[in-house]
Amino acid sequence: MRQLRLSSVVERRLLVNYRIAPDAAARLLPRPLRPQLVHGHAVAGICLLRLGSVRPVWAPTALGLRSENAAHRIAVEWDGPDGVESGVYIPRRDTASRLNVWAGGRVFPGEHGRADFEVHETPSRIRVAFATRDGDTQADVTVETSDELRGSELFADLTEASRFFQDGAKGYSATRSGRHLEGMELHTDAWHVEAGRTDSAASSFFDDADRFPPGSATLDCALIMRNVPANWRPLPTMGADSRSAARSGTQRE
Repeated sequence: MRQLRLSSVVERRLLVNYRIAPDAAARLLPRPLRPQLVHGHAVAGICLLRLGSVRPVWAPTALGLRSENAAHRIAVEWDGPDGVESGVYIPRRDTASRLNVWAGGRVFPGEHGRADFEVHETPSRIRVAFATRDGDTQADVTVETSDELRGSELFADLTEASRFFQDGAKGYSATRSGRHLEGMELHTDAWHVEAGRTDSAASSFFDDADRFPPGSATLDCALIMRNVPANWRPLPTMGADSRSAARSGTQRE
């Protein structure tokens, strides 16, 4: 089935970012991907995304749908035909939308699991909690807006952090087959993020001592994007050797 290019509005995109020991990150990645390092650290996190007006690019806005979604991400690089490329590897995507579960991997790239979300949001404070229906993954994050990025060991300031994530617009997702990765790229002419201050963050993924031994995953910073129009374009599939990732428990059954 031919996969669609989608149009949407990023109503809220909360990026909760961790500093990761490179060897711990590398164990979760299928070849040919490798961790993208920043000041000697791998970078990973949770993207808590509410999309509105989601529709094929040719469809009118009135037909667009809305959904809450979550993606666990690891910043990666790989050798492309024109040199080193960068993006993110997504071992797991989850959504509150039954349609996204059905359509992911069919109508658009990215297989999704089903999750239940609890969201409390004001202009200055965001709390997003979710639990997957299969019982595997939970997270509960509360972030307040901030006038600048403080306390990050990955990025000197908001400008540097914004540029890093803008450059990592290609996302490759794990698939149940494990034989290939499905890709999608975010395009927007209105990129803008705000700094966040994390009040609390609990994540069964990053708090798992088997996956991340003590000291190998440290909360670093949070970024917030709101009300940004964006298109999503399918990328060619990437062949992958997912044996190492499967051993680390990142592939969904």
